Amino acid sequence: MIDTLAIVWDFDPTLLRIGSFDIRYYGAMWALTILLGGWMFSYFCKREGMSQELSDSAFIYITLGTIIGSRLGHCLFYDPVYYLSQPWTIITEIRDGGMASHGAVIGILFSMWLCGRRNKVPFMWLCDRLTIISTIGGAIVRLGNFFNSEIIGIETDVPWGVKFVRLYPGVPVESIPARHPAQLYEALCYLAIFVLLWILYKRTSAPRRFGLIAGIGLIGMFTMRFIIEFIKVEQVDFEKGMILDMGQLLSIPTVLLGVCFVWYALKHQPFDLEHVAAVNRKWVEEQSKTRAKGDKKGKKR
Repeated sequence: MIDTLAIVWDFDPTLLRIGSFDIRYYGAMWALTILLGGWMFSYFCKREGMSQELSDSAFIYITLGTIIGSRLGHCLFYDPVYYLSQPWTIITEIRDGGMASHGAVIGILFSMWLCGRRNKVPFMWLCDRLTIISTIGGAIVRLGNFFNSEIIGIETDVPWGVKFVRLYPGVPVESIPARHPAQLYEALCYLAIFVLLWILYKRTSAPRRFGLIAGIGLIGMFTMRFIIEFIKVEQVDFEKGMILDMGQLLSIPTVLLGVCFVWYALKHQPFDLEHVAAVNRKWVEEQSKTRAKGDKKGKKR
């Protein structure tokens, strides 16, 4: 093993500590992802003439869908016996970590379906825009995993191997094995996919083919996830001895979902984005008038 070239990583994962309360970089990365996602979605709405109400509504739906979905995904996919026997720990132990990207996908899809119904916006329109956000968000969250020294790779002798010192308390640095920085591999892959999707959105007609951007994003992200899982350390004990781990098993249907999205996009004629925006704005106006009438009747009574 080329120890002289290995990177020694002994990073304190705590960003800020006030008494017994602390804020970790991992949590900060999630907060940054949510805020950046809200800003980007607002940009998409303004660029395409959607209502501000859609932007505000989507931020709430998608934030809740992401957090609830990713947390439940981790609990039910990776340790269902423990969490179902003590369901309160799903909430009380959230600070100990445990968020699953596959669960986030399910949560986001469900929240987008609800948001689309509420705001008269096509589900696939939302999927495309949120997938762009999810790729950059996934890269940011994986940086949080790196700060936490978690989701590490197997031992390696590559020059960029990392010695995660905090995982070996009391062990001399020279005796700590270098490992693949699997978190950074994923972050770089997601960043590259984000750049690709951004180019498709800005410079091609892909935004009018609903489902195309989402499909390409899902295929790219979870194909990379499937491949990188081969050089990761098992996250839970039951994965030992499995040909494919849980992350890979969950990635397969997600990639297939991406294929279905691409098929849907190529089968249908391009959509008129101006018409989609007009329907959304008209719906918001009608809702506003209905609420105004209700307020007047309430005051008369």
